Amino acid sequence: MEQAKVYFTKEITSESLQKIYHALGVTLKGKVAVKISSGEPGGHNYLNPKLIAPLVQELNGTIVECNTAYGGPRSNAKDHWKAIKDHGFLDIAPCDIMDEEGEMAIPVREPFHIAQNYVGTHLQNYDSMLMLSHFKGHMMGGFGGALKNMSIGVASSHGKANIHGAGDVAKIWTADHDSFLESMADADSAVIDYMGAENIVYINVANRLSVDCDCDSNPAEPEMGDLGIFASLDPVAVDWACYDAVKNADDPGKAALIERMDSRNAIHTAEAAEQHGLGTRHYVIVPLD
Repeated sequence: MEQAKVYFTKEITSESLQKIYHALGVTLKGKVAVKISSGEPGGHNYLNPKLIAPLVQELNGTIVECNTAYGGPRSNAKDHWKAIKDHGFLDIAPCDIMDEEGEMAIPVREPFHIAQNYVGTHLQNYDSMLMLSHFKGHMMGGFGGALKNMSIGVASSHGKANIHGAGDVAKIWTADHDSFLESMADADSAVIDYMGAENIVYINVANRLSVDCDCDSNPAEPEMGDLGIFASLDPVAVDWACYDAVKNADDPGKAALIERMDSRNAIHTAEAAEQHGLGTRHYVIVPLD
């Protein structure tokens, strides 16, 4: 059985972030989108601009985001731009709110629930993408990593509601839970088909491991220590490796995050993505330290 390679370093520095990208052996071409979470104002666990700046600048990348589906400062472009500026991202690279000028529908092959994924129209301006994700817990998804960043993160405001509602925006917070998780995999499939699998790479930074997402304006403080940086060409493998790393950590503080992940059946998003053919749960860790 073929295994995906997941590169790993315990060191969380700008230098190690560049090193792990180079280890992937891929050069992202053309205009490069760097998808991050800009972080909800009030929160403080989002990726530090100083940490990611050298890699973003090496790629001549544009930091990309989309507006949120819930009320708050990032639900409209004007206030979202303020958050991006206040959090320091405009100081390190050009930034783009991809759905600021509208959305477009991209198809989902053999969907579980959603036949179309709605993304910002600016996605069409990019040739390749670095999915640069902060791995942590999440109130609904259980955890947020590459698959969430590529689905909910790349979706427009309306697209986010469509995914959450498993195709019915009226059920944004009430849809069947596993159907929501499967809809994230649907959206992932659409983005990969649109961009081309060879044009996306995935890096998960597993630090500030709160049970809450960067979309939370008042996240719980992390109870466990930082793990490191994981990178892969396979989004299923990189998320599964982070999930396993939390489970296997020699850290008594891991209990809260494990409870958050498993009580929400978080790994089911990766299971559904594997069913879509987006990657594999079978991976081998390649340590860089």
